[in-house]
Amino acid sequence: MANFWNKITSAVSRKQSVATQPRVLSRDEHSVSRKQISDSALKVMHRLRSGGFEAYLVGGGVRDLMLGKQPKDFDIGTNATPEEVRNLFRNSRIIGRRFKIVHVRFGREIIEVTTYRGSHDSTAGNAAVSADNGMLLRDNVYGTLEEDAKRRDFTVNALYYCSDNFTVLDYVGGLEDLKKRKIRIIGDATSRYQEDPVRMLRAVRFAAKLDFTLEDKTSAPIRSLAPLLEQIPAARLFDEVLKLFMEGQALRVYALLKHFDLFRPLFPATQRLLDEGHESASALIEQGLINTDDRIGQGKPVTPAFIYAVMLWPVVKREYETLVASGMPDIPALHQAAQTCISAQQHHTSIPKRFSMPMRDIWELQLRLPRRSGKRATELLEHRYFRAAYDFLLLREQSGEIPEDLGPWWTAFQEANEDIRVGMQKKVAGDNSGKNTRRRRKPRNRKPS
Repeated sequence: MANFWNKITSAVSRKQSVATQPRVLSRDEHSVSRKQISDSALKVMHRLRSGGFEAYLVGGGVRDLMLGKQPKDFDIGTNATPEEVRNLFRNSRIIGRRFKIVHVRFGREIIEVTTYRGSHDSTAGNAAVSADNGMLLRDNVYGTLEEDAKRRDFTVNALYYCSDNFTVLDYVGGLEDLKKRKIRIIGDATSRYQEDPVRMLRAVRFAAKLDFTLEDKTSAPIRSLAPLLEQIPAARLFDEVLKLFMEGQALRVYALLKHFDLFRPLFPATQRLLDEGHESASALIEQGLINTDDRIGQGKPVTPAFIYAVMLWPVVKREYETLVASGMPDIPALHQAAQTCISAQQHHTSIPKRFSMPMRDIWELQLRLPRRSGKRATELLEHRYFRAAYDFLLLREQSGEIPEDLGPWWTAFQEANEDIRVGMQKKVAGDNSGKNTRRRRKPRNRKPS
């Protein structure tokens, strides 16, 4: 690896004499290989070039390949307009209004094609529209390859690979920052974050994902600008939350979000509890993220419903306890607490019903799992979300929220045969009969007929 970076440093120094030219690495000066690139991405680049357009692999795909990682996605940059790209690919569609891009579909794989972005000036007209606070509302100004590089967010994401001549192009110092393992924003940090506050979340996510540090000027304004995230549509922030917590570095991401006060605009009610010093809430969230990272590391599936159940449970639990203390029965109290919490959260990060409904079931099962006598335990095993609720129960025990006694019972019950299960349920029924202290209602005094 040292020799590899020495080659890059040597190549960079040879190109620095011409400031307006990109730094170019030839095939023998970098580690990117066509064999590592999706066949679909190669087809898209080839067809674009055959149509008379430029085409480069760009962004995270190039960055990851330079770092010896295998990218999950491949994005293409081109000087063809979205409409021109659409005309070349029948299996494509234009999406977005704020930023028009083209998705070219090959089965389940989607190759994202983006037209080079240009600089904003007086000739932009209606193609670029900004709010009074500097946030870009529309940015469909097209330009050159060099302008596109300078319009990207971070230097390490502004590298371009040409599959035709096998070169890597760098206009903004991304190669040097890869070597230094730094996340550096392109341009003035405050202005770029004001244009799109989500860039603050992306900075944190890339730092955690790559185990890089944030360059000083890149990190300096984040804490003060974090409230700008409140202006981002809730649906977009839902997608960003999934990227933050479902890529295998959730615990590291969470620490950075807390450090820069970026967790507050995403989960304000949860943050208020943490501000009050609720250690059990903090322990639950951290253990939940540790478990999530472990599952992803083992190639096991993770559902957004579980992530949101973890993040919002402390809020639901406190509201539930307040309602029960006021005299409301436990199940209705939990339903009302869940509804109140989810309704409030929807203003910050929207939660589609396909995730909010399982989340409610996971929470409700926390009240049902202790009730194991008779046929209840067997019936609970058949519940659609039993496994997620069981994992959530174990999480609550691991974090110290509840004693570690119910989880081992359910673990043993799942592994037992039918005869042993019957015995376990009878024992629970016997234990509960001795603990049943409910008072029977006194019969009403009826008037004699």
